Amino acid sequence: MANIDEESPAAVRMPHDRLQDYVAAIFRAAGSGADEAETVAAHLVEANLAGHDSHGVMRVYKYVDWVQAGQVVPNQHATVVTDRGAMVLVDGNFGYGQVIGREAMAIAAERAKTHGFVAVSIRNAGHLGRIGAWAEQLAEAGLASFHFVNTSGFGILVAPHGGSDRRLSANPLAAGVPVAGGRPVILDIATSVVAEGKIQVMKNKGEQLAPGLVLDGVGRPTTDPAAFYADPPGAIFPFGGHKGSGLSFFCEVFAGSLSGGFASNPESPTAGRLVNNMLTLAFDPAAFGGADFFADDIGRLVAWTKASPPIDSGGAVLLPGEIEDRTRAERIRDGIPIDGGTFARIVAAGESVGVPRPE
Repeated sequence: MANIDEESPAAVRMPHDRLQDYVAAIFRAAGSGADEAETVAAHLVEANLAGHDSHGVMRVYKYVDWVQAGQVVPNQHATVVTDRGAMVLVDGNFGYGQVIGREAMAIAAERAKTHGFVAVSIRNAGHLGRIGAWAEQLAEAGLASFHFVNTSGFGILVAPHGGSDRRLSANPLAAGVPVAGGRPVILDIATSVVAEGKIQVMKNKGEQLAPGLVLDGVGRPTTDPAAFYADPPGAIFPFGGHKGSGLSFFCEVFAGSLSGGFASNPESPTAGRLVNNMLTLAFDPAAFGGADFFADDIGRLVAWTKASPPIDSGGAVLLPGEIEDRTRAERIRDGIPIDGGTFARIVAAGESVGVPRPE
């Protein structure tokens, strides 16, 4: 049962399983089969559990809008377009990215085990959600992986280094490696200094952004999230200046241009809908230095890295993914917090397809 957060009366906090059931009901009512609805709902709730609220249930109302507008097509599956053994190209047919991504990663896992290495390219998928989930899926299969993602034009949000308006997508990168006897190490970052969804969360909360994240519509730095969504719209800075901008450019190349799904450009044929493209590189350690050597060496690397004396008294050395693991444990115990503005939009989306507000 949802309950009101005492510190913020407009906010709610829901158990993750209750929230997943509610979100799945909305997607079923919006036209998805039961399996697809559960897959998408589980992926979004898992993003919230990991603390990636920008890729969590706040996406529900956007997804429902896109389905109703014909921009996302329910009940689609990954179609293999090109198959060269260790290289596979799949088309998502504008279906839910959570379904297309899971199916493509299953292909990647099977081919990497067969060939030692595989490159799987996805084009024309709906929003792929939290990209770290795909690295996690492959790590669970014992594989190391790297992932490049872009959009074809709908998601142009980021100013290039030295520029003042939107030219590139947020273009996330993810990587993962299994760890014997422990959680995998998962890197999941945008090449923008902040995810667009986090700007939306701050706008919904009525809070200001930290300085140095976004420009307004005339190219001036601003802390007002509403200015980012004004007319003309603002732009997000790349992280690390030329470094993030350079990585973002090559996300466009490897995810978009290479797949035939297009790099970000408002003139792309699919620029009118949110389309994600992704290149996944997956490696079977057994085919390289050997599975046992790899596991032992990763264990040594983890131990060596974490043995660094913390710079702050009482602090800790954190590997990629450990913050998410801590947040997951807290939110499984205490429930998932959702700000009032976001929850109201989710409820409205549910009611638009006949799903009542949860008690």
